[in-house]
Amino acid sequence: MSTWRDDPNAIPPWNERPKCHCGFRTWLQVWTDPLPQGKRGCRFFKCPDIDDDFKACTFMQWIDTRPLGRVSLKEEQERRVRQQQIRLKGKEDELKRRRAELGQREAALKIQEEQFQAREAQFKKEAEEQKNRYKEPAQSSTTDERNKKGKFLRFTQ
Repeated sequence: MSTWRDDPNAIPPWNERPKCHCGFRTWLQVWTDPLPQGKRGCRFFKCPDIDDDFKACTFMQWIDTRPLGRVSLKEEQERRVRQQQIRLKGKEDELKRRRAELGQREAALKIQEEQFQAREAQFKKEAEEQKNRYKEPAQSSTTDERNKKGKFLRFTQ
């Protein structure tokens, strides 16, 4: 049984690709330049260079020590298309994962908002009850005191 290392058209599984110095999984590419001599058509791993700090990563690891056979321009284009499809699939998966996380966060925030509003309503209700509880006895006692003073004054005059 042949493996991806033996088949020039095979793409290695993502988890078997080495990580570059940046910490990213590397991309598989085929050397197309005439120099160094004898490397044209050899596959190698290269840093995706997607780091946002604008530093160039020079990681490169050869897979093939010699070309596995002539690679036609059409095969090279097909390989690049497959690589782009793999990259796009990875980005789509990441986007789905982030959307799911966002949905969970939004649901949690909605629950927290509802709990906050319920607590706020409860505090307002308690404050209003407390305000009314202390307001009524204070008014009636003041009124009672005035009435008593008025009666007392009438009797003393």
